[in-house]
Amino acid sequence: MSDTAIGEACDADVEALATLWLRCGLTRPWNDARADIAFARKTPNAAILVAKRGGTLCASVMVGHDGHRGWLYYLAVDPDLQRSGLGSAMTQAAEDWLRQRGVVKVMLMVRPENEAVRAFYEANGYDEQKRVVLAKWLDGRPMTP
Repeated sequence: MSDTAIGEACDADVEALATLWLRCGLTRPWNDARADIAFARKTPNAAILVAKRGGTLCASVMVGHDGHRGWLYYLAVDPDLQRSGLGSAMTQAAEDWLRQRGVVKVMLMVRPENEAVRAFYEANGYDEQKRVVLAKWLDGRPMTP
């Protein structure tokens, strides 16, 4: 991992980020990856951390907080580099980002059928908390799955 640099995403990373998220199966038709990237990057309560090897973007995590809890989104590792420890390093970097801002709890959402991702987070110290997630699109569109 010594050949890996982790830092905040810059303008030049947007297309590589969107491509990585697509390759990792993180995007859905109703989520515009580029819009999510732009929105996260313009607020002081969020960041997109990226890992680069040899100047090539190979992993990411979107991290933010609402003033009470921290949240992780879009944890992605290039499929050719998965199971190399890079996902754990990105999770740790996001947790550190939150700690530096005084946030004491981090949360994330995983689709129930995604057993592999659930196992990854459990191996990184995360436990399931029973919650019901309610949502509403503020632009009036019908609810998505």
